Amino acid sequence: MYKVREFAEITGLSRETLRYYAEVGLLEPAYIDPENRYRYYDDGSYFLASLLVKLRSFGFSIQEMSEVMRDESFENLEAMLKQKRQKILNEIEEMKAKIEEIDQFLESGKDDEM
Repeated sequence: MYKVREFAEITGLSRETLRYYAEVGLLEPAYIDPENRYRYYDDGSYFLASLLVKLRSFGFSIQEMSEVMRDESFENLEAMLKQKRQKILNEIEEMKAKIEEIDQFLESGKDDEM
Protein backbone atom coordinates (compact mmCIF):
# COMPACT_ATOMS: atom_id res chain seq x y z
CA MET A 1 0.00 0.00 0.00
CA TYR A 2 1.14 3.50 -0.83
CA LYS A 3 0.43 6.65 1.11
CA VAL A 4 -0.87 9.56 -0.97
CA ARG A 5 2.51 11.30 -1.05
CA GLU A 6 4.28 8.14 -2.24
CA PHE A 7 1.59 7.37 -4.77
CA ALA A 8 1.73 10.92 -6.13
CA GLU A 9 5.48 10.59 -6.59
CA ILE A 10 5.37 7.28 -8.45
CA THR A 11 2.44 8.22 -10.69
CA GLY A 12 3.32 11.84 -11.40
CA LEU A 13 -0.14 12.92 -10.28
CA SER A 14 -0.35 15.67 -7.71
CA ARG A 15 -2.03 15.07 -4.38
CA GLU A 16 -4.70 17.58 -5.43
CA THR A 17 -5.35 15.63 -8.63
CA LEU A 18 -5.60 12.38 -6.69
CA ARG A 19 -8.07 14.01 -4.33
CA TYR A 20 -10.09 15.36 -7.26
CA TYR A 21 -10.05 12.02 -9.09
CA ALA A 22 -11.36 10.38 -5.91
CA GLU A 23 -14.12 13.01 -5.59
CA VAL A 24 -15.35 12.44 -9.13
CA GLY A 25 -15.02 8.64 -8.87
CA LEU A 26 -12.17 8.21 -11.35
CA LEU A 27 -9.59 6.78 -8.97
CA GLU A 28 -10.64 5.99 -5.47
CA PRO A 29 -8.14 4.93 -2.82
CA ALA A 30 -7.88 1.19 -2.22
CA TYR A 31 -8.23 1.81 1.51
CA ILE A 32 -9.12 4.71 3.78
CA ASP A 33 -8.08 4.37 7.40
CA PRO A 34 -11.27 4.87 9.43
CA GLU A 35 -9.39 6.44 12.33
CA ASN A 36 -7.24 9.07 10.66
CA ARG A 37 -8.88 9.16 7.17
CA TYR A 38 -5.50 8.63 5.48
CA ARG A 39 -5.90 7.34 1.95
CA TYR A 40 -3.88 4.42 0.61
CA TYR A 41 -3.42 3.13 -2.91
CA ASP A 42 -2.33 -0.30 -4.12
CA ASP A 43 -0.78 -1.80 -7.27
CA GLY A 44 -4.19 -2.00 -8.97
CA SER A 45 -4.57 1.71 -8.30
CA TYR A 46 -1.18 2.24 -9.93
CA PHE A 47 -2.36 0.55 -13.13
CA LEU A 48 -5.48 2.73 -13.23
CA ALA A 49 -3.51 5.89 -12.42
CA SER A 50 -1.07 5.11 -15.25
CA LEU A 51 -3.99 4.68 -17.63
CA LEU A 52 -5.50 8.00 -16.52
CA VAL A 53 -2.18 9.79 -16.99
CA LYS A 54 -1.92 8.38 -20.52
CA LEU A 55 -5.52 9.23 -21.40
CA ARG A 56 -5.04 12.77 -20.12
CA SER A 57 -1.93 13.13 -22.27
CA PHE A 58 -4.09 12.13 -25.26
CA GLY A 59 -6.45 14.99 -24.47
CA PHE A 60 -9.26 12.97 -22.90
CA SER A 61 -11.68 15.02 -20.83
CA ILE A 62 -12.70 14.04 -17.30
CA GLN A 63 -16.03 12.85 -18.72
CA GLU A 64 -14.30 10.69 -21.33
CA MET A 65 -11.96 9.23 -18.72
CA SER A 66 -14.98 8.49 -16.52
CA GLU A 67 -16.57 6.62 -19.40
CA VAL A 68 -13.42 4.51 -19.82
CA MET A 69 -13.26 3.77 -16.09
CA ARG A 70 -16.95 2.78 -15.92
CA ASP A 71 -16.37 0.21 -18.67
CA GLU A 72 -14.17 -2.08 -16.60
CA SER A 73 -13.60 -4.42 -19.54
CA PHE A 74 -12.10 -1.50 -21.48
CA GLU A 75 -14.04 -2.82 -24.48
CA ASN A 76 -14.78 0.66 -25.80
CA LEU A 77 -11.30 2.01 -25.18
CA GLU A 78 -10.00 1.12 -28.64
CA ALA A 79 -12.97 2.83 -30.30
CA MET A 80 -12.53 5.91 -28.12
CA LEU A 81 -8.82 6.06 -28.92
CA LYS A 82 -9.53 5.79 -32.64
CA GLN A 83 -12.13 8.54 -32.33
CA LYS A 84 -9.67 10.76 -30.43
CA ARG A 85 -7.01 10.04 -33.06
CA GLN A 86 -9.36 11.09 -35.86
CA LYS A 87 -10.28 14.26 -33.98
CA ILE A 88 -6.59 15.15 -33.63
CA LEU A 89 -6.01 14.47 -37.34
CA ASN A 90 -8.95 16.76 -38.18
CA GLU A 91 -7.52 19.48 -35.93
CA ILE A 92 -4.14 19.14 -37.65
CA GLU A 93 -5.79 19.60 -41.05
CA GLU A 94 -7.66 22.67 -39.77
CA MET A 95 -4.42 24.15 -38.45
CA LYS A 96 -2.64 23.46 -41.75
CA ALA A 97 -5.46 25.27 -43.57
CA LYS A 98 -5.09 28.24 -41.21
CA ILE A 99 -1.34 28.34 -41.82
CA GLU A 100 -1.98 28.32 -45.56
CA GLU A 101 -4.47 31.19 -45.16
CA ILE A 102 -1.92 33.18 -43.18
CA ASP A 103 0.75 32.54 -45.79
CA GLN A 104 -1.60 33.65 -48.56
CA PHE A 105 -2.56 36.75 -46.60
CA LEU A 106 1.10 37.62 -46.05
CA GLU A 107 1.84 37.09 -49.74
CA SER A 108 -1.08 39.30 -50.77
CA GLY A 109 0.31 42.05 -48.55
CA LYS A 110 3.66 41.83 -50.34
CA ASP A 111 1.93 42.27 -53.69
CA ASP A 112 0.31 45.48 -52.42
CA GLU A 113 3.67 46.92 -51.39
CA MET A 114 5.04 46.94 -54.94
